[in-house]
Amino acid sequence: MDLTNYFGNMVFNDAVMRSKLPQDIYKALKKTMIEGKALDLNVANVVANAMKEWAIEKGATHFTHWFQPMTGVTAEKHDGFIAVDGNDKIILEFSGAALVRGESDASSFPSGGLRATFEARGYTVWDITSYAFVKDGTLFIPTAFCAYNGEALDKKTPLLRSMEALDKQALRITHLFERHYKNIATKRIITTVGPEQEYFLVDKDIYLKRPDLIITGRTLFGAPPSKGQEMEDHYYGSIKPRIAAFMKEVEEELWKYGVAAKTKHNEAAPGQYELAPIFTITNVACDHNQLTMETLKNVAARHNLACILHEKPFAGVNGSGKHNNWSMATDAGVNLLEPGETPFENAQFLLFLTAIIKSVDVHQDLLRVSCASAGNDHRLGSSEAPPAIISISLGDELTEILTAIETGERYQNKQPEELEIGVTVLPHFPKDTTDRNRTSPFAFTGNKFEFRMLGSSFSVAGPNIVLNTAVADTLMEFANILEESKSFKSDLVKLIRKTLSAHKRIIFNGNNYSEEWLNEAERRGLSNLKNTVDALPKLIERGEVFTKHGVFTEQELQSRYEILLDNYAKTIHIEALTMLDIVKLQIVPAVLKYQNELANLIDKKKADFDSSLERYFLKNISEESASLLTKMLDLQELCNESKPTAILESAKLYSDKILPAMLDLRASADRLETLMSKEYWPLPSYGDLLYSVI
Repeated sequence: MDLTNYFGNMVFNDAVMRSKLPQDIYKALKKTMIEGKALDLNVANVVANAMKEWAIEKGATHFTHWFQPMTGVTAEKHDGFIAVDGNDKIILEFSGAALVRGESDASSFPSGGLRATFEARGYTVWDITSYAFVKDGTLFIPTAFCAYNGEALDKKTPLLRSMEALDKQALRITHLFERHYKNIATKRIITTVGPEQEYFLVDKDIYLKRPDLIITGRTLFGAPPSKGQEMEDHYYGSIKPRIAAFMKEVEEELWKYGVAAKTKHNEAAPGQYELAPIFTITNVACDHNQLTMETLKNVAARHNLACILHEKPFAGVNGSGKHNNWSMATDAGVNLLEPGETPFENAQFLLFLTAIIKSVDVHQDLLRVSCASAGNDHRLGSSEAPPAIISISLGDELTEILTAIETGERYQNKQPEELEIGVTVLPHFPKDTTDRNRTSPFAFTGNKFEFRMLGSSFSVAGPNIVLNTAVADTLMEFANILEESKSFKSDLVKLIRKTLSAHKRIIFNGNNYSEEWLNEAERRGLSNLKNTVDALPKLIERGEVFTKHGVFTEQELQSRYEILLDNYAKTIHIEALTMLDIVKLQIVPAVLKYQNELANLIDKKKADFDSSLERYFLKNISEESASLLTKMLDLQELCNESKPTAILESAKLYSDKILPAMLDLRASADRLETLMSKEYWPLPSYGDLLYSVI
């Protein structure tokens, strides 16, 4: 395979546009992409025709506006290129209007009250900065999704708004530095993301025997296997042939669509793996990650595998996350989180770094909200997943540098230097002078921050909306101060020192799992929102920052709050009902059958042979069966109770009562599994699932 020509061969990318479009149209389109202005319809018509011709060459017969509603997955409606002329003959057409805007039902997707059933009109609008591509005979056009009155009904629209907000405020900062250091003017600042995707693979034949995995994405029952990940022999281990073949096809699929899948390896738990791409602009990274998750599932099916993206599909072993590697870059490709080798770069880097430190501290609750879900609640706090407490790990050397700046003391480097902004403080600051902190929620890793709290099934849009907006808010405050300054360098030092002194509490380089850190975090006044129901109200309480920067309206913010709470309650409700079905329809019949077998065996032996073994197991199974019945009836009663109409109170019921009852029922069932013969137990074991593909 000639990878250089194969990569992106199904994408209507810059090279294709340059070759297919007239020069004036290409320039107009690129200007629109860079400046973010509306696309002229005449230009759109030419682009649409060229895109159609190219797509047909690639085997496309249809097009779709591909969007990301609040369901957590993508949506698409396919329309053919065909039309009928006046002579009843088929012609192929695709107009600029059809490219730029489509129409969709806006009342059948989650709207959090923004849309009623009779208010059905919605629009999909082309995201011109994310390239179209051909997949499965269809031209996919990445779009935003809004209601008839303009309310955002998707994840992409507020993401794009947050990127614009950060661009606006970050430019104010870079222009200040350019003015004082006489550098070339920056025209645009983007945020970039490289989301590392973790996932599990199990044999599909075994997967299909687990209704809990099929319906809920996680195992609701399962006794621990005799060997889990204790030996730490799976992580980075040799990739088995079956998995290697799967990974190869995944990469080849993604490369066709311009997804720069670069890294693959075994993860910590048996049957767990990771795929990581090269970073790209945030909204494109969001599109690519959605495409990655879909591709993982589709390719797995072709290899008789099932790909599981739930955050905690198996109790007691590593959960799956999605590490969000975030940075900022100028239109010239300069990474603003690169320490740099000149006074100008040092000073600018330190100011942006300080802004991020303050942003994470001030908006720690919102960052926690952005990673809240029923699935992620099971994962956070153990097995390499960060805890619910937000903190920043900078590494010892960078922390020492910032401490020296804050206090005005000398920083003891290879050669003692006076730490003043404008002096080359960090020219020899290597990217990897400190250890990696796998327990930190938000870690600086040389020239970017790794936000590790995201769940594996998440869209990366939500966390990046919060991160972009939070940093934009701090940069706006900094710009307001520095634009009025009469002594830029002096006031810059004062601003950095004052900010570090006020917000250094968020910096922690140690073990985030330790009991000492829990106590220390409480002493520092950091929030500890332990679960989704605790976290989500902060979206409304602290949401003013979004309305201030035009990322969400108050109505859009309220809708997200209601959608997320409703999703939480529905997720646990479905899991509880699935548990009850499995117990009543599979586990109880199996237990009764095995008990009957033991009883018959005891009766056959009578007094002639020792039946102590059979009696031991029958006694223990009977006692545990009685416990199972009690817990099953308790859970069933809770599920049958009328739920509060207030959405927060309903979510609290599921969190405080139904979820603990589910855990009790599971514990009883799992103990029964350890007492029964494998041939009688109706569900494949953890050993079957975790080791089915390795």
